Amino acid sequence: MPPTPPTPPTPPTPQETIDVLVVDDDFMVARVHRTFVERVPPFRVVGTAGTGEEAIRAVGELHPDLVLLDLYLPDLFGLDVIPRLRTAGHDCDVMVISAAREADTVRGAVRQGVVDYLLKPFDQEDLQPRLERYAARRGRLLATVVRGQADIDRALSAGPAPSTLPKGLSVETADLVERALRETSGTLSATECAAATGISRVSARRYLEHLHGTGAAAVTLRYGAAGRPERRYGWRR
Repeated sequence: MPPTPPTPPTPPTPQETIDVLVVDDDFMVARVHRTFVERVPPFRVVGTAGTGEEAIRAVGELHPDLVLLDLYLPDLFGLDVIPRLRTAGHDCDVMVISAAREADTVRGAVRQGVVDYLLKPFDQEDLQPRLERYAARRGRLLATVVRGQADIDRALSAGPAPSTLPKGLSVETADLVERALRETSGTLSATECAAATGISRVSARRYLEHLHGTGAAAVTLRYGAAGRPERRYGWRR
């Protein structure tokens, strides 16, 4: 008998596109946020809206998977948009992007089931890891086959343990950067952190971004006369 030919490998399944609606009353800000989103695969912006009513109509027409929702809209408070979407039968996820810092507002957003809450102003480095975490969790939920509690726990997990360092980062240097942040009375830029620890600015930025990603460090933006804003890092006390 002739040998059985090998089974050809199964081609990889293309990554599912995640459709996004950007909601912001400032069209220039919406354009910037659209650019940020479309730099992160597999996200695709399918539309923008400038008011709460426009957002509700757009969700009905475009059926996005995720809505980036500003809260200070000219006709409706953003959190009032979410129950109207649910009443209309839309099951899209919502990520709040707003300057609203009030504790009651944040608690209200959590009660409404938002997947994340990002304070303005922010830049690409702030939004990208949140989108990536959302995409990973969405993928786990879509692929989950529940045989027991362990499967549910894996599907709902936020990802790897915060203490796990990315490839190329060392525990010793991470401790140095953490100590520099803890000991400063205010905030540090990557350049200032590099000078304080004796490592390069690029390395300092990587460690600072890791601490920010785990929630140990907060980021603020300092705007100058021209150019990109400076990212400044502070320890969350």
